[in-house]
Parts: sequence; structure tokens; C-alpha cells
Amino acid sequence: MKIEKIEPFIFQYELEDSFYFSQWEYKARTICLVKVTADDGTYGWGEGYGPASLVKGGIEFLTPDLLGRDPQQPEALWQTMFLRSFDFARRGVLLSAVSAIDVALWDLKGKLWNQPVSVLLGGRKRETVQAYATGMYFSHVDDLPSALADEALTYKEEGFRAMKMKVGLGVENDVANIKAVRDAVGPDVDVMIDANHAFSLREAVQLAQAIEQYTISWFEEPLSPEHYDGYAELRSKTDIPIAGGECEYLRSGFFHLFRNKSVDIAQPDICAAGGLTEVKKIADLAEVFGIEVVFHTFGSGIALAAALQLLSNVNVVPGRRLEPNLLVELDRTTNPLRERMVVPHYKLQGDTIEIPDAPGLGVDIDEDEFRKYVCK
Repeated sequence: MKIEKIEPFIFQYELEDSFYFSQWEYKARTICLVKVTADDGTYGWGEGYGPASLVKGGIEFLTPDLLGRDPQQPEALWQTMFLRSFDFARRGVLLSAVSAIDVALWDLKGKLWNQPVSVLLGGRKRETVQAYATGMYFSHVDDLPSALADEALTYKEEGFRAMKMKVGLGVENDVANIKAVRDAVGPDVDVMIDANHAFSLREAVQLAQAIEQYTISWFEEPLSPEHYDGYAELRSKTDIPIAGGECEYLRSGFFHLFRNKSVDIAQPDICAAGGLTEVKKIADLAEVFGIEVVFHTFGSGIALAAALQLLSNVNVVPGRRLEPNLLVELDRTTNPLRERMVVPHYKLQGDTIEIPDAPGLGVDIDEDEFRKYVCK
């Protein structure tokens, strides 16, 4: 059994209404997927998180070292990719290319062995997880607090018991937006906030202390991901759990994050931090430090499938007979690349999502949707 082809594809959907967060504005949704095909025709799909054209270039860079190799050995191939890229990519977008290929290899191996990836990773410990709604980005409206409150109510009516909103417009504006959302959804819905590293330590402390009264479930990426000590200091000055790790990479990066006591909740992105091979190890490391893990997921249905397969396998921190909920991020912004590209479509009962149990990731790419959104 040999790898015959590795093909990266860029997909794009132009948004009718743009939205923005603390760093920049989205006018389109663009992703890079990779298809790895064995010499018997079996294939697997993977996804890289980050600028799609750069991820595609990284996949093309790594491809010559993988062609002709056995696709049933993803950890050995991961080591080849890691060593090939180590001198230039201890962090960053080339690791997204490694991640994309790694996810595709696990998908391919699962299909060859007729097992879901979760079984190959060590076994399924759960068949469903709770999804939380990610949305409430900023838009160009006259009354943003009311617009965010209305959106939050929509998620509550759909059955979501937890949701995440954006902050980063300045402490005063953020407090007004958070209050509007909390007032709208009431006390029984978990509300998380995500700053996308918009604040200084002083601002983050000011905001955290101002919103503790609104029972915030976590404060995500309040500071620059480089400021490990700042994260630790913020944790000491608020009762709100601090989350981060979307911009962290590899076990070595998360070890630094954990050793500095920077976060209560770690958020590695499987499609950026090293793929399923590496993020399983990151989750094991988090367990050693007693830190919860909630994977960052923002892309297509392939990224979501990878997160669900690993969530089926990982241990819960803390472990107990009646385990706490494991959460998966479910982006609710307009994105047909997530909703329509994969088959079968995901099954939601309220906010509970079934983990696919078909071989590999449990999903495939719809050929009609592929042709509709692939960039020529």
C-alpha cells in the first residue's frame, strides 16, 4: 500500500453580508482541504486552518517526501513532515499543512481498516457531545447590543445551552454588549466571550472584573498568545476561567502554556496545532496538568469531523462517574463550506451532536458542492 497522490484544494464562498471581530473583517469564507489517495483508490480528506493559499503551498512543499510511503502509518509520516519543516515551522502556517495531511491520513487509514478514527485512536468513550454556538460577531448595524441579543435568543430557541460572543471593541462597549446578551438569554445559558487577543493586561483585568456579575463561563484569548505571564496574572485577578491556545502549536508550545499556569481551558486547533497525531498528545498533556480541553474549530465539516472523532476518545478532566460535558465548537456564521460540503450532514438534537461512526472521519465531500465552491 502506497500513497499515490496528495491534492490540495482551495474552496471559497463570498459572503453577502460581511462580519468582523477584533482583528479584521470577513468578506468571504476560504479554506484549504487536502485529498490523500492510496494506490488502490482509497482516499482521505484533511483540512488546514489558516490562510488557504499558504496552507496549499505548505502541502505542496511536503508532498514529495510522502509519495510512495505507506499511508497506514500516520505517526511515522507525521515525524517525516515534522522533521522536514522543523527548521522553518516550529509554529505557524506550515504546521497547518502538516495538520491537514495528518487528518487525511487518519481518514484514509480508517477507511482501509473499516473503523472510525476514534477507534484507531484508542477507542470510543462517548457517542455524543454537547455543541456550543459560536457567533455574535460584530456587524455594521446601528444598535449592536440589540442585534447581538437577538442573535443570542435565536441560538437559545434552537436549543443551545452554551454560546460564545466576540469582544474587543473597548471595555465600555464590550460591557454593554455582554449585558444585552445576558439579559436576553437569562441565567440558565452559558455565555463565553472571545477577544482574539485584543487587550492589554490592564484592559483585560478591567473588563473581567466588570463582567463577573454576568457569570461568564470563560474569557477566551484575552491577551497576545506571546504573553504567558500576563495570562497567569490575569487568572489571579478574576474568577472567570481563562481559555487560550488557538494560536499555540505542538506539545512543546502547550507545555509552555501549561507550565506557566496561563489557562484554565486549552483550545488547540486540530487543523493547525499538529493534526490528530499531535493534538491527542496535547490532550494527554493537558490531563497531566489537570487542564480542560475544548478544541477550537472554525472551518469546514472536515475540521468538525476531526474534532468529534478525537472528542469521542479523549479523557475528561476531571474524571468521575458522572462526567462533565465535553464541548465542541459549532460555528453558526454563514458558511456553506461547513453545512453543505460534507455528507452525511451532522445530526443535532437540540445542542447534542452525534459523533459519526462510519469508517475514517465518518464523512465525505459532496461532489456537487465540491464543484460549486472549488477555486479553479
